Amino acid sequence: MKIGLVIYGSLDTLSGGYLYDRKLVEYLRTQDNTVEIISLPWRNYAAHLTDNLYFQLPSNLDILIQDELNHPSLIAANAKKYPYPIISLVHHLRCSELRSKWQNAFYRAIEKKYLQSVDGFIFNSKTTQNVVHKLIGDGKPNIIAYPPTDRFGEAIPEEEIISRAKTNPLRVLFLGSVIERKGLHTLLEAISHQPSAIRLDVVGSMDSEPKYANEMQEFVAINNLSSFVFLHGPLDKEPLIEKLSQAHVLAVPSSYEGYGIAYLEGMCFGLPAIGTTAGAANEIISDGINGFLIEPGNADLLANRLKLVNERREVLIRMSLAARERYTSQPKWEQTAGQIHAFLLKQIREFFV
Repeated sequence: MKIGLVIYGSLDTLSGGYLYDRKLVEYLRTQDNTVEIISLPWRNYAAHLTDNLYFQLPSNLDILIQDELNHPSLIAANAKKYPYPIISLVHHLRCSELRSKWQNAFYRAIEKKYLQSVDGFIFNSKTTQNVVHKLIGDGKPNIIAYPPTDRFGEAIPEEEIISRAKTNPLRVLFLGSVIERKGLHTLLEAISHQPSAIRLDVVGSMDSEPKYANEMQEFVAINNLSSFVFLHGPLDKEPLIEKLSQAHVLAVPSSYEGYGIAYLEGMCFGLPAIGTTAGAANEIISDGINGFLIEPGNADLLANRLKLVNERREVLIRMSLAARERYTSQPKWEQTAGQIHAFLLKQIREFFV
């Protein structure tokens, strides 16, 4: 089977969505498939819309997967006839993110037109599936395939989790690109209420939204948090494992997540996760059991939750063990990727019926 995958930029980009795409490509290639990466350059949204003036899809494929992130570039290309099905891999919709109503109305119109142009979907969560179905209906073939969250292997031992929970200060890990949607500003405000009790490690790219990243650096400096907050940039492999192993809690109070790979990866290390009530975090986090769900932007409640696990370490231990248990119940990526492969084969067969 010859498969194409349309993405922006490099498949090696360090983010949850690109991890999904990368691991899917790796699996498909192990199944004797050829996978061609079709990369469009990263630009702003308006520039991506101009791709419709010239970009064309290849014709020599059996099936094409498009990362939905690329939707503004692909509407005109998808309108042409191709001798293969086009499948959209949807991590989350841009119009689901927190912004002004008029902006999201604009994005919604474009995404709707794009979603109507494809033949089927791979969804990363039930939440994403529901959002797309509300927008265009549920008449197209689709599969829910949860992201790869087992790249670090087996969960760490319970004894290590219990021992770590007794150490001070409380170590909080933020794992994600430093962009406004991920909510680092909410976390920094919460920590500014009790800085001496907490150490925060921020792991993620500072390049995606430079203006926002600079604002976060200024907040740290202005509020005298530089002794308690450490900005590491993107880390991978052993350096990232070290930060995950040292932390007590993972906090990414995002305004919207299509799934939230980082939450489950943290749970591999017994880290209770703090996310928000917006998006799909509730498919992973059970509030008060293996983490907390707060309203987006609620720094006071977030500060309260951090204070709770810091002052009551028996609660931290209980939640940490529950987080580990949630991780071990997640399907393995090999199983999920196998289901995607079968879905793609089925779409090829039915395309020619």
